[in-house]
Order: sequence, then structure tokens, then C-alpha cells
Amino acid sequence: MDTTTDTSQPPPTVDQPSPLTLPVVLVGVVLVAMSISGTAVALPNIGRDLDTSGAPLNWVVAGYNLAFAAMTLIAGSAADRIGRRRVFIVAALVFAAGFLATALSPSIIVMDIARIVSGAGGAGIMAAGGAILASSYDGAARNRAFALMGTMAGIGIAIGPTLSGLLIDTTGWRGGFTVFTVVSLLVALGATRARESRANVSGPVDWAGSALFVAALSLLMFALLEAPALGWLHPGALITGITGLAALVLFGVVQRRSPAPVLAPALVANRGFMGWSLATLTTSIGFLGVLVFLPTYLQAAAGLSPSAAGVAMLLLTAPVLVVPMVAVTLVNKGVSARLLITIALVLVVAGNLWLMALNADHAVTAVAAPLMMIGIGMGASFGITDGQAMALVPADAVGMAAGFLNTLRGAAEALVIAAFSASLVGLLAAKLGDTSRAAAVGAGRLTSGAEAEELNAFTWSWHLTQLGVGLLCLVLSVVVVTLIRGRAETSRSTA
Repeated sequence: MDTTTDTSQPPPTVDQPSPLTLPVVLVGVVLVAMSISGTAVALPNIGRDLDTSGAPLNWVVAGYNLAFAAMTLIAGSAADRIGRRRVFIVAALVFAAGFLATALSPSIIVMDIARIVSGAGGAGIMAAGGAILASSYDGAARNRAFALMGTMAGIGIAIGPTLSGLLIDTTGWRGGFTVFTVVSLLVALGATRARESRANVSGPVDWAGSALFVAALSLLMFALLEAPALGWLHPGALITGITGLAALVLFGVVQRRSPAPVLAPALVANRGFMGWSLATLTTSIGFLGVLVFLPTYLQAAAGLSPSAAGVAMLLLTAPVLVVPMVAVTLVNKGVSARLLITIALVLVVAGNLWLMALNADHAVTAVAAPLMMIGIGMGASFGITDGQAMALVPADAVGMAAGFLNTLRGAAEALVIAAFSASLVGLLAAKLGDTSRAAAVGAGRLTSGAEAEELNAFTWSWHLTQLGVGLLCLVLSVVVVTLIRGRAETSRSTA
């Protein structure tokens, strides 16, 4: 989530912002966060109505996250250059247009494109919204505004699955997306009352770096999502993946030579900063796969309705609302931030490994404790990683650092969705011996008369996927602890 402050002079205190400024930005933040966490609940219904499964269906969530991750830095730069209010209004209109197109989609291809449009709009809302708050408030008022922004993001993630499930049961998935459209239009209208502001930005825009980053992320995600259907050794999947990796390497080369890089090499070389950045990456990996794909299992295997599955997901998401402030309070009272993040990482690793106990007969009770562990770990990470990381970079690099953190988090979310889906469908295909049937089961559509076999295969693929996620989080956690070990504590000044 982009909450980058700007280094231009704050507005005179006599020029008070509109009373609508803060509420409008906060509602926009809630919408974006809810769309990240809540859409997954609708996937089984969308799959049935549009007769689709596998990668095309997973792009409904992955495409949104990809566009959000790829456009965050670009939207923030555009807001500084052409006006924060202007970019926010345009982004809200784009967000609304994407949701309206989603609600009216006659096919999965149209829906996937619409979701990408919504993701780009969401990135603009978050980036320009943070910039509007930074330029409209100063001192204690600014601190309160950003604290509320973080809190509302947590609320959106926490209630997204539950509210989406209730909307789907009440209005259908098309009605749910229509509700988002209407609220987004109201946000755009309210934003016209905000004060316009720009930063004194000079120097060229790193268009090459921005384009390479978007290309690398898009190609890697496409390769991961399409490989189970095409085959991992299929020339199309291999060429796409290799091209994505090459674009990523070229991005690094361009950043070293650019006079105004999107990501300064010195920032990546900052050991402590990268350690805290990898901490947020690790918790995102452990959180997002479960958030997106468990609702489908709960509906298909345990027979829960969309609303009941959404309520069950509160076990995972509710801690994200409460724990960040608890973690910040503990750090402010002198508790070691390194100790807290170590505990958070242990909880995320243990929770993901414990999810191997998932079963169709007692699905909710089997996952209750591990979901809460992962949610607590994610919440603690939300509360302390950004502040600790930002304290380790120079003052003239805080904007880039904040953008990097948000982009890294968004990119991790996008790639985790792709990788989790590829693993589930690939393992199901190996177990069932039929790629099309595996994709249907992964989307929650079981074959009449073969439910027992497919449920066993679904559960087995979940177990192995969770094992892989847990082990990956374990390895990354060891790297994080190694990188942040011995770094100076910055608890009181940065929390």
C-alpha cells in the first residue's frame, strides 16, 4: 500500500483541507483492500456461470494484483507530476469502469481484462490517495491521517471475504461487483472537493525501467499460470518464463545506468533495509495463497456457502485488523522489533505447515488455529516492517523506499497467486491424470459420481502445496533473521 510522503513544502495551515478529503481517501482505500481479499470468494460462482476454470479463472484475482503491483510506482510518479487530485479522480473512475465491466462480463476473457483495469485504478487510488493526505495535512494531523489509512486497509482486508460472501448470497456475484462500481463513482465525486497539489519534480522519468519491470512481472506470472495447462516444458511456457527472467535482469542493468532509477541500486545493497523488505515479502507469501484459494476448498470440499466461507476466513483476516497496532505499541514500549518479526515469521511458517491437516470432513476446525497464527504473523508484519525498513534509508530516498516496499508486497501477492495455482492444478493433474478435470476441481467444480476421488486428490494437492509454501517461508525467514541481525534498533523513532 503506497503511503509515500512528499518532500515539498506543506500547505499553509490557514488553508484547511476539505472535510471530505480524509473520508473520501479512506473509503477508496477500503474498496481497494476489499477487492484484493474478497474477490476469491466469488471464484466458484464465476467459474460455474462462465463455464471456466484453471488459469483463465485465476486471472480474475491474479490480473488485478498484477496490475496493482506494476502500476503503483508509475501512478505515484504521475500524481506528483500532473496533480494528486487529478490522478486520484481518474484512478477512481478507472476502478469503477473495471468493476462495471466485470459485472457485465459475458466471458472470462472480458472479465480478466476488466480486472486488470480495476487493478490499475486501485494502484492510482492508493498512490495518489497517500500523496493527497501528505500534501493536505501536516504534523499530528498527518500522522493521524496515515494511521487511519493503514487501519482502513486492514479493515478492508479483514472484512473483504465476509462482505463479499454476503453480497454474493444476496445479489449474486454480478450484483456484488455492481455495488463496488457505485461506491467507486461516489469516491470519484467526493474527490473533486479535495485540494489539488503537485510536487516540484525535475529530471527524466525512468520509462525504460518502469516498462521492463511491468514486462518482467507480467511474463513471469503468465508463465506460472499457463504452465499447468500447456505443460512445464512447453515451448510457450519456457520462452515466456525465460523472457521474463531476462527482462528482470535487464531491469537491474538499466537501474544501474539510469540517472533517475525507479529502484536505486544502493537501496538494494542496504542489508538492513532488504532484510525488513524480505520480511514483508515472506509474510505475504504465507498469507496470500491461503487467502485466495482456501475459500474455494471450503465451498467445494466442506460444502459451505459463499457467506459461510467468508465468515470462516475471518480467522485469517481479523488479526490483520487488530495486531498491527498491538505490535506498534509493543515496539514503542521498548520491545525489540527484531524479536517481534522473528516471532511473526515463526507463526507464519508454523501456520502454513499446520495447514497440511486440512481435510474435507472437519475443514473449519482443522484450519482454525493455523489460520489465526498466519493472520497474527501477517498483522505484526504490517505493524512494524515498513517503519523499521524506512529508518534505515537516507531522507532523500524515503519516497523510493516506500514505493519499493509497496511494489514488492504487491508483486509478491501477484506471483504467489500464480505459483499457488500452478502447484494446485499441476498436482491435481498428476493425481487425476487429466489436466482439464484438474482445472475444474481446482475451481471447485466436482464431477458427479466421482466426488470422493476428486476430493481426496484436492486435499492431497493442498497438503503438498502447503508443504512447499511452508518450506519456502522457512528459508526466507532464515535469510531475514540473518540480514537484520546486528542492525541498530530504531523502535521508538520509527514505529
